[in-house]
Amino acid sequence: MTCYPDLRTFIEALDTLGDVQHVTESVSADLEAAAITRLSTERETPAPLFENVSGAPSGFRLFGAPASLSSVPGKPFARIALALGLPPETTAGELVDHLARARTFTPVPPKVVASEEAPCKQNILVGEAATLDRFPIPRVHQDDGGPYPNTWGIIVAKTPDGSWTNWSIARIMQIDGRHMTGQIQPSQHIGRIWEEWAKLGQPMPFALVQGGDPAIPVVGGMPLPDGVDEAGYIGALHGEPLKVVPCETVDLDVPASAEVVIEGHLSPGRDAVEGPFGEFNGYAASETSQQPVYTIAAITYRDAPIWPVVAEGRPVDECHTVIGAGQSSALLAELRAAGLPISTVWAPLRTAIHWAVVTVPPQWRMVLAKADPAEFARKIADVIDASRSGRKFSHIFILDDDIDPADDRDLLWGLATRVHPTDHREVRHGRIHPLMYCYSEQERHTVRGPLTIVHALQPAPGHGRMAHSSFYEAYPPDVQARATAQINSQ
Repeated sequence: MTCYPDLRTFIEALDTLGDVQHVTESVSADLEAAAITRLSTERETPAPLFENVSGAPSGFRLFGAPASLSSVPGKPFARIALALGLPPETTAGELVDHLARARTFTPVPPKVVASEEAPCKQNILVGEAATLDRFPIPRVHQDDGGPYPNTWGIIVAKTPDGSWTNWSIARIMQIDGRHMTGQIQPSQHIGRIWEEWAKLGQPMPFALVQGGDPAIPVVGGMPLPDGVDEAGYIGALHGEPLKVVPCETVDLDVPASAEVVIEGHLSPGRDAVEGPFGEFNGYAASETSQQPVYTIAAITYRDAPIWPVVAEGRPVDECHTVIGAGQSSALLAELRAAGLPISTVWAPLRTAIHWAVVTVPPQWRMVLAKADPAEFARKIADVIDASRSGRKFSHIFILDDDIDPADDRDLLWGLATRVHPTDHREVRHGRIHPLMYCYSEQERHTVRGPLTIVHALQPAPGHGRMAHSSFYEAYPPDVQARATAQINSQ
């Protein structure tokens, strides 16, 4: 396992793979950098590193598409895999399994280092000098409510009693040089921590972190259990503590290798209009909402800082790779913890993580000897219905594991030929994700709606199950070998 201590060494590793495009021409942070990033994600080209940002201080850079699908053939998940210390050829199943197993590891708390050892303290701005006007903050979509300083950074927040420190990703919009606003959803961990401070009538200390160890935003986008510190989970993933350093003006620790850290307090009231912003569902939203205000007290940053940018939209981008893998791994861990034989869980990326697929091994009938497919599916559905991650999907399909849910061709064939038009489905009503566009406006407003769970399990071998009519199943090995040799020779 090779772990990268900061964004710079991570970019170097991607560059070695041929997965970075160095953009040396002058590029504006106002839409242009995001447009190039958006096109890069849609065409699956190398991640753009903008080395000449117009109006930026000398050396300032933007880095687009940090965890989108890779441009390297045969290694689609190379960016997210390398971010987690895994080989670039890691598959979707291996990625989800690794994240699920890591939830059982003993957390490794972070190590506090002195400011002299922290690159993020190379430049320190406090008070009136701490202004976003020093930086070209990206505007991501033409219909957005303003520039968005945060599309791939993590927000550090701590409960008033100090018992839980949460690192999470949520969009944040710039109001002016000293103020920002962003989505604080009650269902998210940061929303619950903010509500604790709001009930006390006190502003919540925060730190907004750009860059650092590349695993940080990946884990920050995952739904870890309540009370679990992301820093400890990352330490467990890496097998060593993450280095952190105290903030300048608030009682929070932040990654020492961060590119930029913005510190301050979040108001206890919803005092500003946030949005609109083009979201992961792939639609240009028109909605705005009242959200709390981030007041900036200090900004610290590395020399020649690199500011990561995610241009959210139609799949596939970071919202789908990272959140999809995170939610899949959480649900996989919960299903296995319930004693159910599960091969994998995967949120097909091009469904904008509205769907998930649960696959099961042939031996499930031996593990659950008295269960028929319908009963097995109900056991799975019960876990999904009670799961915070499971309720983030609108449809979940249960298939045999001869279907690879990360292979769109395989999955489409499996769904089309195995899912009955009306039978073998359950509808569970409960909490839903408010940004999922398939729900009605009323359902999104009340955050309540249906979840459909469909099982399309095949009969047991020897009891009516049909073999695949594919190359590897329809021909004997000697014919396969000759056919392969012929094709490879062309």
